[in-house]
Amino acid sequence: MNPQSNRPLSPHLQIYRPQITSIMSIMHRGTGIFFILGIMGIMVWVITLASGVIAFSFYQNILRTIPGVIFLISLSFSLFYHLANGIRHLLWDFGWGYKINQVYLTSWIVVSTACLLTVILWVRLTLY
Repeated sequence: MNPQSNRPLSPHLQIYRPQITSIMSIMHRGTGIFFILGIMGIMVWVITLASGVIAFSFYQNILRTIPGVIFLISLSFSLFYHLANGIRHLLWDFGWGYKINQVYLTSWIVVSTACLLTVILWVRLTLY
């Protein structure tokens, strides 16, 4: 507590209103962590591919279930989100986009791009 007032020094989660900047930061970290699961899934896929037809088809059937498809869609969204937000961070490294209106605009562009690319990918995958 601040000795000069009765207010806490930092906001608590009960009173803090999340902002798009904090949500974007948390999502960037979360998608990076989610890639660990994706890499493990790819490793299992390669191991089953090397193990033979039965193991590979079993794993493919698991990926075709509803939880498997949700995992794959989430993984592709994570890829596109992390990529788009990484490009945004590169623009920041060049000194562009620090104004608050640019931060908000690029945040929505990142989310929209990730959603759009995920939909395009999965529509293309289901058509072929």
